[in-house]
Amino acid sequence: MLRGIITLTVLAAGIAGASAATLDTVKQRGTLVCGVSTGFAGFSAPDSQGNFKGLDVDYCRALAAGVLGDPAKVRYVALTAQNRFTALQSGEIDVLYRNSTQTFLRGTTLGLRQGPVNFYDGQGFVVKKDLGVKELKDLKGATVCVAQGTTHEVTLGDYGRANGIDWKPLVFDRVDTMYQTFFGGRCDAMTQDASALAGAVATAAPKADDYVVLPQTISKEPLGPFTRNGDEVWSDIITWLHYGLIEAEELGVTQANADEMAKSQVPAIQRLLGASGDLGSRLGLDNKWLVAAIKAGGNYGEIFERNVGKASPLKLERGLNATWSRGGLMYAIPFK
Repeated sequence: MLRGIITLTVLAAGIAGASAATLDTVKQRGTLVCGVSTGFAGFSAPDSQGNFKGLDVDYCRALAAGVLGDPAKVRYVALTAQNRFTALQSGEIDVLYRNSTQTFLRGTTLGLRQGPVNFYDGQGFVVKKDLGVKELKDLKGATVCVAQGTTHEVTLGDYGRANGIDWKPLVFDRVDTMYQTFFGGRCDAMTQDASALAGAVATAAPKADDYVVLPQTISKEPLGPFTRNGDEVWSDIITWLHYGLIEAEELGVTQANADEMAKSQVPAIQRLLGASGDLGSRLGLDNKWLVAAIKAGGNYGEIFERNVGKASPLKLERGLNATWSRGGLMYAIPFK
């Protein structure tokens, strides 16, 4: 019996050590290496000074603040659809925040773990207004620009076959090349996540008012982070960071008031912000790690509005990305 206990103890210790691998690496390195897109407006795109901005970038900054105490301690690696998962599998990056749809096959065949969804989207289409297209059936025979190695490429073919629409895909391995081609007039339509299309029109179109994103979507595109299998502690940190940003919005904790709210007598706020309990230390972090994360860029609502909401060039509605109490799907697992 004693031998069995010893064996189990050693096994548990080995698992615990392995599960904290990325966290230990990030702490020792002193920098978070975050995989982002090569340029999706509102999510991750370099500004005129070369600094990455966007919703996914703000998650990277919040993570660095929570783990390292400084939101600036991030090195961004711009990845294409073709090399994003390989970069994570090989250890080139610590976490993938890059407009990546979560699917059954990606969750079971890549050796990667899918984190919580941080943006609910759907595959849409953009066309020039003067083309006169009102709905997808009007695109029969149309040439459609689509990115290679994405769920969009597969779904485009599936939907066309199922609905008798013989569109002609024109496939690109780089998103920027696809944008140049579409806005140059070579394709009748372009398909991508509806949010990305809104960003493309706002930032890459010669004249935004000449284009319209059609209201119909043809898929569910739940976007979220990816980590490596077998790295439980790190994956848990990614998970609870998201829930923390949602919980902060629900409880009224903002970038501006996080320090003051940490003095609250409300039990749920005390637990979230580390004033009571040991929820941070259970992840190998400072108990007030979420205070630092929220101060880096705000709660989920603040991050959404600044990057893709009404205060941004994309001007997207919250829709499914509203909190559950406001008719959306964003729902934080309780911090207790």
